[in-house]
Amino acid sequence: MKKLRCAIYTRKSSEDGLEQEFNSLDAQREACAAYIASQKHEGWVLLPEHYDDGGLSGGSLERPALRQLLQDIADGRVDQIVVYKIDRLTRSLADFSKIVDTLDEAEASFVSVTQSFNTATSMGRLTLNMLLSFAQFEREVTAERIRDKIAASKRRGLWMGGLVPLGYDADGRTLKINEAEAATVRRLYDLYQEHGTVRAVKTAADEFGLRSKKRSTASGKRTGGVPFDRGHIHHILINPIYAGRIKHKTLVHEGQHEAIITPERWDRIQAMLQEGASKSRARKTAKQSSLLCGKIYDETGDRLTPSHSRTNAGVRLRYYVSHRLIKNSGSPDKDGWRLPAVELETKVASVIAKRFNSPSFIGTLFPNATAAEIADAKAKIDASGGRSTSWLELIERIDLKVGELNIFMDQKKIATFFERDSDEQVQGPLTIKAPFQIRKRGVETKLIFADAPSARDETLIKNIAKAHLWFEQIKSGKTFSQIAASDQTSKRRIQQMIDLAFLAPDIIRDVMDGTQPFGFTSDWCLRHAMPVNWAEQRALIATL
Repeated sequence: MKKLRCAIYTRKSSEDGLEQEFNSLDAQREACAAYIASQKHEGWVLLPEHYDDGGLSGGSLERPALRQLLQDIADGRVDQIVVYKIDRLTRSLADFSKIVDTLDEAEASFVSVTQSFNTATSMGRLTLNMLLSFAQFEREVTAERIRDKIAASKRRGLWMGGLVPLGYDADGRTLKINEAEAATVRRLYDLYQEHGTVRAVKTAADEFGLRSKKRSTASGKRTGGVPFDRGHIHHILINPIYAGRIKHKTLVHEGQHEAIITPERWDRIQAMLQEGASKSRARKTAKQSSLLCGKIYDETGDRLTPSHSRTNAGVRLRYYVSHRLIKNSGSPDKDGWRLPAVELETKVASVIAKRFNSPSFIGTLFPNATAAEIADAKAKIDASGGRSTSWLELIERIDLKVGELNIFMDQKKIATFFERDSDEQVQGPLTIKAPFQIRKRGVETKLIFADAPSARDETLIKNIAKAHLWFEQIKSGKTFSQIAASDQTSKRRIQQMIDLAFLAPDIIRDVMDGTQPFGFTSDWCLRHAMPVNWAEQRALIATL
C-alpha cells in the first residue's frame, strides 16, 4: 500500500485567543489529526511538521507557514494537505487557482475534513470553486458592511474606537475630557502659537516636562508617559478631534464630544501650519538644486536632464535622466540613463575628494608652489571633506559611458578654489577616470564606484542580526509570541524576517561589504520567501 504523507494546515484571522493553552489552531489540528487517523487503512500518515498561521487573513498567500507548505509540496515532501475547512486554506478564488496549479504539478491534493469532495473530478472542482466564491463574497460583503457602518457612525459624530487620543477618555461611543491630559494638549497649542515651529515646540515641551498619554495593553503592559517627538506633536496639532470634530478619510464631521481647542483657534493653527509647510518646501527645493545640471553627458552625447518624482508620502526624489527619455516619453524605446541624483552627486564628489587628497597631487597641479602653499592647499582639502557643493563646482563636464565616468575639471575654478592666481597654468591631469559597475532595479540604474565608499544597507544588516538572535531564542524553546512580546515587535514581522537567519555566509559577507545586489533589501525580504538551500538563495538574489 502506498504511503500518503499528510500535512495539516491551520489558520486563524485574528490573534485573539492565541495565547490560550488550547486555542483555535489546536482545535483545527486535533480534528484534522483524528480524520487522518481514521484513514490509516488507506495509507495516510501524519507528518510531524506544524504549518500554523495565527493572526493572518485568508485573503492573501503572503503567509509564512503556507509558503513553507507549498514549498515542501513542490519539493516532494508532502502528498496531501488536510484542512478543517476550505476557507482556512484561502478565501480568494484567484489564490485557490494558484494553489491547485502547485498541487497538480506535484501530483498532490488536499482534503477538508468538514466538507466532502474530491478535487480529482470536474464536479469536485466545481464544488470547490463555488465554495470559494461564496467565501470570498462573504469576506468582501462583511468588509463593505463594516466600512459602511463606520462611515455612517462617524457622520453622526460618534467615536468608533481605536487608541484614545491624549486629552480624552473613552465614554461609550463618544469621548469625555481628561482635564489633566487636556492641559498638556492646550500647552502644546500655546507653544506652537508662541514659537511657530514644531521643532521649537518639541524643545519647549521637553523643558516643561510634558509627557505622552500613559496606556495599558490587554496583557497588562504599560506604554507611553514619554517625551513627545516631533511627529507626535505635529499629529496633535493637526488632529481635528481636539476641535470637537471626527475625521473619516478625507471628510470631517461635527463630533458629539466636547472640544479641547475652540474650532476657531484650531483653524488658525492649521493656517499657520500650512504657511510653515510652504516655507519649508521652498527651502528644501532651494537646497535640492541639481548640482550637475548641464555638465553630464552620456555615450551618445545626449545631455542628462534633472528630473524628479514624488513618493506617496510626498517626498521629492531627484534624478538625472537622458534627455531622449524625457523628449520621447511615449516611445517604447527606453534605452537611456536614469540615475538617482543625490547618490550620484555624493559619489562623484567622493571620487574627486579622494583624488585631490592623494599624496603629491597638489604639487603635481601647481609645480611652482612652495611647501607652505602646498600645506595650505592640503588643509583646505581636509576642511572641505567630501561635501558635494565644494567639489562639484570644480567640474567642467562629465562623460558617462558603460563602466566608466570621465570627469573633466575646470582649470580656472581649481586655481580659484586653492586661492592661486587664475592665470597660473595648472600642470597636472585635469581628467579623472572613475570606473564603476552597474546595478539595475526597474528603470533605475545605480553606479558602484571602485573609489567611492560602499553604501551599506544598515537596516538589512540589523535585520539579519535580529533574525540570528530570534533563531537562537527559538532553539532555546521560546515561541514566536514570546519573542515578539520581549522584543516589542509583532509575531508577523518575526515570521517574515526569520529566513534571514539561514542566509549563506557569502551573501552575508556581501551585505556587510555593501556589495549585495541593488534590489536585495529588507523591504524585498518582507515580500518574498527565502529558500533554505544556499545555491537557490544565490540564484534568486542574483536576479535582483
